[in-house]
Amino acid sequence: MSQALAGCARCGIQTKDRLCQTEGGKSPAFCPTDNYQAAVDAALEELKKPEILEFARQASIQEAEGYANKKVGYEHVKPVKPRILETVEFARRMKYKRLGLAFCLGLRPEAKIVEKVFAAEGFEMVSALCKMGRTPKEDIGVRDDQKINIGCFESMCNPIAQAYVMNEEKTEFNIVMGLCVGHDSLFLKYADAPCTVLAAKDRLLGHNPLAAVYTIDTYYRSLMNK
Repeated sequence: MSQALAGCARCGIQTKDRLCQTEGGKSPAFCPTDNYQAAVDAALEELKKPEILEFARQASIQEAEGYANKKVGYEHVKPVKPRILETVEFARRMKYKRLGLAFCLGLRPEAKIVEKVFAAEGFEMVSALCKMGRTPKEDIGVRDDQKINIGCFESMCNPIAQAYVMNEEKTEFNIVMGLCVGHDSLFLKYADAPCTVLAAKDRLLGHNPLAAVYTIDTYYRSLMNK
């Protein structure tokens, strides 16, 4: 891996001593704070747009509101809200009325509950599942042996159509729930409104992808032994 590429994940400097956290702090050769001032400046220019500035401001406030004990000191703060509640609160901060819920067919029970939660909070909900349209997978060049249910009709996931539904219904904020890798990318690409992810799909790990990361030295050590 080239050391010239931005590499915050490879930084070995303690957080409190990093240039990105402390004026005059340390930085490795691949530090974006050191090497990408033009990107930082461009981002600050973008933040001069009132709607972008307000979105970023409310997101930062929401971040802090997720913790208790702030007045006691940073070493004593603790998280107090699940992501679904933070999403509700952020949407309310932004004064959104109509939300979109793009979800996977495999998460139907969860989507039903999530929609009820947001509706109970006063939001107007638009929801679309991945298989809408009943388009056969063969239409995008998938062979029968590449399907899940070989020998039978199988609808393709259609995240672009999901995004178009949200766009047509003029949702103000979209919640992504359990879309497949790649399908989520297409939804995010084609949706007009800002989006957030409530749940990332992981079929094996009960939609908790970080479980493999947390056990990288034990059960998932094979991921590092290539």
